[in-house]
Amino acid sequence: MTENNHDRIKQSFENKDWPEIKSSDSWNIFKIMSEFVEGYESLSKIGPCVSVFGSARTKPGTKYYEMAVEIGQKLAAAGLGVITGGGPGIMEAGNKGASKEKGASVGLNIDLPFEQSSNPYIDHDKNIDFRFFFVRKVMFMKYAQGFIVLPGGFGTLDELFEALTLVQTQKSAEFPIILVGSSYWKGLVDWIKSTMLEEEHNINEKDLELFTIVDTAEEAVNEIFEFYSKYSMSINF
Repeated sequence: MTENNHDRIKQSFENKDWPEIKSSDSWNIFKIMSEFVEGYESLSKIGPCVSVFGSARTKPGTKYYEMAVEIGQKLAAAGLGVITGGGPGIMEAGNKGASKEKGASVGLNIDLPFEQSSNPYIDHDKNIDFRFFFVRKVMFMKYAQGFIVLPGGFGTLDELFEALTLVQTQKSAEFPIILVGSSYWKGLVDWIKSTMLEEEHNINEKDLELFTIVDTAEEAVNEIFEFYSKYSMSINF
């Protein structure tokens, strides 16, 4: 455990009186409200977009980085903006592809101990910084016409299951959720089918239809187009 983490744990257990807690919480409410207002005002002007997710650790020149660049290009060429988490790796690649085609390139950056800087391919007027993860996730969900999810870590899984949960519970309009890389997602999907569905019955079989798995940039983008050939695009909630 780092010294910084040790200090944060100690601070969380310090005795605080109720007025101090109430005052701190009240100020946090205003900070949260300001992030919602800025996000809503900025993203409501952009038009139809697709959120592209994946690891911040993916390096340029690797298979999935270059695939994310291609996805960003194809989406932008079709008139769709690209929303990413604003950082390096897959996020950078998605923004890079959109920027190459002069499409809307949006970055929803989060202040973290690492990955602190925005990538250079975000439009200067579409680079939004967030402190709170949950506010940032609302922006991903509310303004995206689809999710394209490339290999990533805990943050990518968090965003994926947030989207699946909102559609499953009908808190959001249905939209395409596309996983790129069948070999990467196979273990997770096998566990969902064998354990979550068949063994524990924690989901319905129809829930497996909430996402699609593809292996190429062209397939991923075509899934978006095919879905909206039947439905019009709109804000999700």
